[in-house]
Amino acid sequence: MKRLIDRLSSGETLVADGAMGTMLFEKGLDAGQCPETVNLSNPRVLEEIAEAYLEAGADILETNTFGGSPLKLSLYGLEEKMEAINRDAVLAVRGVVGDRAYVAASCGPCGKLLKPYGDADPGDVYAGFRRQIECLVGAGADCICVETMTDLAEAKLAVSAAREVSPDIPILATMTFDDTPRGYYTIMGVSIEVAAAGLFEAGADVIGSNCGNGIDNMIAVAGAFRKCIDMPLIIQANAGLPETRDGRTVYTESPALMGERARDLLDLGVSIIGGCCGTTPSHIGAIRSAVDSLGKP
Repeated sequence: MKRLIDRLSSGETLVADGAMGTMLFEKGLDAGQCPETVNLSNPRVLEEIAEAYLEAGADILETNTFGGSPLKLSLYGLEEKMEAINRDAVLAVRGVVGDRAYVAASCGPCGKLLKPYGDADPGDVYAGFRRQIECLVGAGADCICVETMTDLAEAKLAVSAAREVSPDIPILATMTFDDTPRGYYTIMGVSIEVAAAGLFEAGADVIGSNCGNGIDNMIAVAGAFRKCIDMPLIIQANAGLPETRDGRTVYTESPALMGERARDLLDLGVSIIGGCCGTTPSHIGAIRSAVDSLGKP
């Protein structure tokens, strides 16, 4: 399989998978349960999710390690199982995809605010990300996906840790933005322009946004990124914003809508298109069809 960065450099558009949490809840994850416990208790579920997204046409499949840093796992009393949780997640996806798709190791926020806004020491946060990423790389992940970040300082710590662990592994880094009267900003006040410059300087190979927005807002976010930096972009939209109906959380943007609007992301030159909360293999299949129908390599 060609190197991920080589394919992006050649102008190829790749399709990433969709939501992990949405699929886990459909398969019985309880509200409030640590999602990463599934890696140890029922890895077959991870294989089933990977199989579904691979069949839908995803080129990049993420691991169930979003909350796999020791600091985040400590909130559940699971920090001592950090190595097994991250290793087994990578192995579950690899066992399904082999060399037919890339295994992207998910690395989300540590769950604590960095000083001076909170009590988390940046050195401890960096060390935690480094420990997690060492496990992910050691298990054979093809790339690291630092995602759903709102604090640029934390995102840069994770990217820098990944680059220290492996000088060569591709690093994807995404932040989550809100639509405000002043434009798109994270809840920590980070603009798209500042995020783009900071993630690039930290060593990310691909940057962009995931979560927090449906497809239309994500098209605007992608356009703002494209105006301020020339490098591969990744966009993973929610299937709309969550709504509560009959006590259930639902997302209303259909696969057909996301497939149609994916064409706008292609027009903006987005290199990797996938989905976040509420998206399913059906959404990814629609995005796959859109990419293929426009004759992308």
